[in-house]
Amino acid sequence: MLEGHRAGAENLRARLRDAAELGVEELTVFAFSTENWARSEAEVAGLMSLIALYVERETPELCENGVRMRFIGRRASPVPDEVLERIAWAERLTEANDRITLVIPFNYGGRAEIVDAARSFAGGDEEEFRACLYAPEIRDPEIVIRTGGERRLSNYLLWQVAEAELVFRDELWPDFDRAALKSVLDERAERRQ
Repeated sequence: MLEGHRAGAENLRARLRDAAELGVEELTVFAFSTENWARSEAEVAGLMSLIALYVERETPELCENGVRMRFIGRRASPVPDEVLERIAWAERLTEANDRITLVIPFNYGGRAEIVDAARSFAGGDEEEFRACLYAPEIRDPEIVIRTGGERRLSNYLLWQVAEAELVFRDELWPDFDRAALKSVLDERAERRQ
């Protein structure tokens, strides 16, 4: 089961490079949702190990390439302390980088983010509510690309995608290549002219 996740993680490196070369300033890629805790204990443990491994292994090179890493989501149990420590380390190491920002929703759910923001919201307008979100400094996505033939948002950035274009692709994420990314970006550029 983890082979698909490994292939997806490997594809991320190439698509991140492509996105930076194509002028994308922020790329958000879902890593682990709050709903993923319902998977089998073995799969969840495997995903936690895989995430910790990839953060440890990839962060130094990402840092050298000017990538800023930003994780969003609940940073609390049941996430293992080792994973939380590596996430914090990666953010500290890359915080000054500005070539591209890689936003990684981890232990994230759009509804959970809105509920958490509502708990700390003291009143006011949308901008004041936005300041209560996990990462109010990130931009709202202009495009959401959903791969794998799915036609739903899966509790992904529900507040932030209010004005985003939704693109649904049939290929699985590990098969989503540079040509596919460029095609999506080109089509959007044509619609904006």
